[in-house]
Amino acid sequence: MAVVLFHGLVFFVVFFVGGFFVVGFFFLRQSLFTLIYSEKLLTLYSIAFLAITYDDVPADMVAEESGPGAQNSPYQLRRKTLLPKRTACPTKSSMEGASTSATENFGHRAKRARVSGKSQDLSAAPAEQYLQEKLPDEVVLKIFSYLLEQDLCRAACVCKRFSELANDPILWKRLYMEVFEYTRPMMHPEPGKFYQINPEEYEHPNPWKESFQQLYKGAHVKPGFAEHFYSNPARYKGRENMLYYDTIEDALGGVQEAHFDGLIFVHSGIYTDEWIYIESPITMIGAAPGKVADKVIIENTRDSTFVFMEGSEDAYVGYMTIRFNPDDKSAQHHNAHHCLEITVNCSPIIDHCIIRSTCTVGSAVCVSGQGACPTIKHCNISDCENVGLYITDHAQGIYEDNEISNNALAGIWVKNHGNPIIRRNHIHHGRDVGVFTFDHGMGYFESCNIHRNRIAGFEVKAYANPTVVRCEIHHGQTGGIYVHEKGRGQFIENKIYANNFAGVWITSNSDPTIRGNAIFNGNQGGVYIFGDGRGLIEGNDIYGNALAGIQIRTNSCPIVRHNKIHDGQHGGIYVHEKGQGVIEENEVYSNTLAGVWVTTGSTPVLRRNRIHSGKQVGVYFYDNGHGVLEDNDIYNHMYSGVQIRTGSNPKIRRNKIWGGQNGGILVYNSGQSFYPICFC
Repeated sequence: MAVVLFHGLVFFVVFFVGGFFVVGFFFLRQSLFTLIYSEKLLTLYSIAFLAITYDDVPADMVAEESGPGAQNSPYQLRRKTLLPKRTACPTKSSMEGASTSATENFGHRAKRARVSGKSQDLSAAPAEQYLQEKLPDEVVLKIFSYLLEQDLCRAACVCKRFSELANDPILWKRLYMEVFEYTRPMMHPEPGKFYQINPEEYEHPNPWKESFQQLYKGAHVKPGFAEHFYSNPARYKGRENMLYYDTIEDALGGVQEAHFDGLIFVHSGIYTDEWIYIESPITMIGAAPGKVADKVIIENTRDSTFVFMEGSEDAYVGYMTIRFNPDDKSAQHHNAHHCLEITVNCSPIIDHCIIRSTCTVGSAVCVSGQGACPTIKHCNISDCENVGLYITDHAQGIYEDNEISNNALAGIWVKNHGNPIIRRNHIHHGRDVGVFTFDHGMGYFESCNIHRNRIAGFEVKAYANPTVVRCEIHHGQTGGIYVHEKGRGQFIENKIYANNFAGVWITSNSDPTIRGNAIFNGNQGGVYIFGDGRGLIEGNDIYGNALAGIQIRTNSCPIVRHNKIHDGQHGGIYVHEKGQGVIEENEVYSNTLAGVWVTTGSTPVLRRNRIHSGKQVGVYFYDNGHGVLEDNDIYNHMYSGVQIRTGSNPKIRRNKIWGGQNGGILVYNSGQSFYPICFC
């Protein structure tokens, strides 16, 4: 129909301006019969007649043409001069032999001379010249607005001016929104990659057309539209490559039968209790105006909403809400069901989805099995009544830029040799722990923001061994990091601050590495090691905590070295209740109480530390505090450099102790010591 309208336009212009010549007859033969029965005939005839007869296009037509943004139209209305008498092409013979009557009204188009390689270019005939040069842009755009995309591309091939007008972003935006519904162009530069852009900020002039080309070959799930589409072939001529289905299951069946390449657009609506088992590399994306994922909702009340199986290694699902919403939210038969279930040997991409589960016994996303390696990015996994993201049984995957919040249990569980890569996720306001790794769970966590969870921000248990790098773990309602029951892990270059309890807890034979972190402004201590805890505490900046920067107690024996422990509201290092450990090459300064406290049967080794500028004593042994103090530099304290009292008996050797306002070493109240070489 669009081609017919265009051909009809060309015919009428040629008819009114130049008469019945060969070109007009050619277009007439192709289009006249169909055009007579077209509902657009009167409109088209009026536009052509108006453009040729009147000097100006009426203002209301201009307003209709340009729409709400008429003032900002990229095209200025081109006014033509009134032509009461038009002559043929100004050749010598026509000027000498033509009568006055022959040139009245619109005149006849002169016969075009043959053009040889030696002859000069002749000017265009009046009809052709008028159509290509003088017909106002708004009129041409109005006519082009009746064309579909393929005919618009053909019109662009006619001449330079038509090419410019046929690429008008307003035309293509209207076509684009009619097909895909997006109010911002959805770019698809390569497989598995989709993103929306702001047209005003895009580097190319017509992002609507560019996106149309990228998305053109695909199937559409649009309930109720398929019957209308297939019963009106003339209206949608040129869109034979587009397929329409009423259900997602039907569209997946079309993929299996090779009706199309596997790109599926799911349009606005709620799709309930469809069986979506994906075992081929399909691409399924929501298509809706505004915030797409809010308008396209897929939910199940009986089974997992999406199940990815072997064969779906390159599948893509994006820009939709995925819900598991069982009628009986606590029934045990739901324990294996999830919003997303990703099984062995598949690696789909899940992108820009909202994921919700109201079931109390199953996670929202479950990734399990050898070879399960999805990419989940830009998703919102929140408000679930169990775990948000569960990775287990040797599963891996990449999880980036997700929002994980307000889940009843952990935001993320990693278990049984699961080994994901988790980057730049925002994990917060959980009703339990933020991240929980246990039973040999592993993983690499980088640049995540973990905060305001009810229990610890990050919990490690039972031989779990994650690597946590450059994360922020803060404002936990209990602690920041909790490592217990033989947990391990590497925590490197993180910011751990403003937690209600200790920034880091280590207990029950756990042995993590805490290196290069900033641990500060905690409502209790910085690092708390107790109950046979171990660990390497190295190169950290620990300051501004309400209790001791590092506290070691109850047979714990960590290695503490190369740390800066300063400006605490309590002491720097507090070793008590038979605490042990090697404390070496640290700088401990400007703390409110003692730089180092050793008490109640504790026996640490303190060597090569700089302990200075404290507001009380430098190193304080009391209540049977013991241990070794050697090769340290202890200076500039408000009280003495070292105090020993009440049954304490440390070994003190090769230390520099100076600048204390109450002396170097003070022994009293049954204190003892052995210090063969000291410099006081």
